[in-house]
Amino acid sequence: MKFSSRFILSSILILSTLNCFAQDKDFYIFLCFGQSNMEGNAKIEPQDTTVDKRFRVFETVDCPALGRTKGNWYTAVPPLARCNTGLTPADYFGRTMIANLPEKIKIGVINVSVAGCRIELFEKDSYLSYVPTVPLWMANIIKEYDGNPYGHLVEMAALAQKYGVIKGVLLHQGESNPNDSLWTQKVKGIYGDLLHDLHLRAKKVPLLVGELINADQGGKCANMNGIIAGLPNLVPNSYVISSSGCPANSDKLHFTAEGYRMIGKRYGEKMLSLLGYPAVGIK
Repeated sequence: MKFSSRFILSSILILSTLNCFAQDKDFYIFLCFGQSNMEGNAKIEPQDTTVDKRFRVFETVDCPALGRTKGNWYTAVPPLARCNTGLTPADYFGRTMIANLPEKIKIGVINVSVAGCRIELFEKDSYLSYVPTVPLWMANIIKEYDGNPYGHLVEMAALAQKYGVIKGVLLHQGESNPNDSLWTQKVKGIYGDLLHDLHLRAKKVPLLVGELINADQGGKCANMNGIIAGLPNLVPNSYVISSSGCPANSDKLHFTAEGYRMIGKRYGEKMLSLLGYPAVGIK
């Protein structure tokens, strides 16, 4: 049977494209979302800028000043959310994972977070009525995510799945939903939507949720931690990450850089335990 040169060339191009996007089972990807503490509020310090190349970030917006374009992987030198955000729990989550996993495994994070937002911003239906009510500065952040942060997170995650395997979801939010008794139900819905839209299984993709600034640090929203504590009773394979002892800055709403390092490490230690690896510290 004879084949035209055009057919042969087309076949080679298709195979090459498939090989370019071959999913690496040893590339563990984690979705991060929430408000300002997950976005990153503390100033990035020199010690935070040396990063193992096995720790990667999937850029979700164009950042020309950083030499990054949306939809591409880069070494996870902060900032890990948008172009001018600060240190986030995701920074030391990733470092802790890399320090304790076999050399063949890489870690990637995708961070779509919006300072000051209510959890409703990530609900498929509620965001439509919520977005018109937000202040201009928040609306401008939301525009960077094409007006729909949840949809943008799913879009970026679907692209990233060509390269690796989604292994978990990290959330830090609640300061803008103080005393909201329905918060756990809303989080359950968002997590369920993520699993459905990305074809994931809850048993294989745990949800890790961080406490707000703890009462031992004078946290203004520390009472919300009582509501957050109820999430594992409602959502199977979900876990609460303690903020006890994690230093807060003067507003008592955000962590200091050291606080982000501490709670990020705790996210990492919990995920490592779920994957069956002991945590022995960051190299």
